[in-house]
Amino acid sequence: MRKKELDIIGGTDNGGKHTYQFYEDWDSRPAGRGTGNREKSRRTAGNARGGAGQRNGGQNSDAEPGSARRGNRAQETGGQKGRRQKGRRKKKSLLKKLFVTAAVLLLALGAGLYLLTGLAYGKMNYSEIPAFSGKPLQEDGVIHILLIGNDSRENGEDGRSDAMILLSVSRKTKSIYMTSLLRDMYVDIPGHEGNRLNAAYSFGGPELLMKTVEKNLDIPVHRYIQVNFEAFAGLVDAVDGVDLELSTEEIEYVNGYLVEYNMLTNRPQGTDNMDPSLSGMVHLNGPQALAYCRNRYLGTDFGRTQRQRKVLSEVIRKLPKALLLNGTELADSLLPNLTTNLTKGECFRLGLKAAKFLTYDLVSDNIPQKGTYSDATIRGMAVLEVDFEENRKYLREKIYGEEAAR
Repeated sequence: MRKKELDIIGGTDNGGKHTYQFYEDWDSRPAGRGTGNREKSRRTAGNARGGAGQRNGGQNSDAEPGSARRGNRAQETGGQKGRRQKGRRKKKSLLKKLFVTAAVLLLALGAGLYLLTGLAYGKMNYSEIPAFSGKPLQEDGVIHILLIGNDSRENGEDGRSDAMILLSVSRKTKSIYMTSLLRDMYVDIPGHEGNRLNAAYSFGGPELLMKTVEKNLDIPVHRYIQVNFEAFAGLVDAVDGVDLELSTEEIEYVNGYLVEYNMLTNRPQGTDNMDPSLSGMVHLNGPQALAYCRNRYLGTDFGRTQRQRKVLSEVIRKLPKALLLNGTELADSLLPNLTTNLTKGECFRLGLKAAKFLTYDLVSDNIPQKGTYSDATIRGMAVLEVDFEENRKYLREKIYGEEAAR
């Protein structure tokens, strides 16, 4: 509070009048006499200022609620901020726990898959091909694996390549292509004169066959899986058979091929024979499906390879469920009759991607394409003379998604 001092001077010595000090909030009254009174007056004024300050402080507390509210809001804001920070810390802690849990589960699943891969791989027959050991599994976004079905009754490379299917898993087109390679195509075989495609297998096994495919079709295929009769039949049985539509004539040929199979596997003749009157949608077990796939008298070799892809497509469709419900039987029936140059690490990587691959489109095809070949006789052999340039363009377009040059 500002002090205002006014001296009314009449002269303390001459007129006996006094000097008064006034404060703007005081009543005008005498404060005392002489020097002592002036000191007392100053003390009184000081006390008055202190009292006024106290009063004003009390008045500010009561009469200025805005300041109090602002203080309360500041306290409330601080509390809310603290709660928000605490909430964020809890959220971060929860996310961290979830992340750690997910990481542990993924590691456990990965370890489990690696263990299962190791157990399964131990049942297969690994056959290294040094010429391809340094080649990558995937090139230019595509994994190529040559599936070879030979007519051997034992493991090994004896016999002929009864079926050759190029399995191409394309990340570019999100598709899995099963391309049958007709065995009667007349091809250039490295280190040999021209011959049918399946002669390459007879001359040099899977290695020479893959080199022949690459030379003629410009496809970098460096991995193979070879199965024999027993493996194919066991695979179909492991998925509980396949349902396909067969004509009466096709069923009759199934029974005819079962004669040889029953003899080779020491089963009584007539085992698994089918009733031709049951044509239409029928259920085939392993030996029946194998006999169905071997028939080349209906529709020539094009019809035979189409039947092979039909069975294989059904097997692939049913395989995930079979692995869950019947994995042990599947492994025991198939893997010992399978030979490959895929390494254990490559099989593990394929296993990790299996769920993703199941979302891809499954496409069935064959080479040569219609209109790109003609029947011919060369050195006494009935063969297919193929326009390989057109078929190479076709494969690049379908598998790699490349536009054919116009």
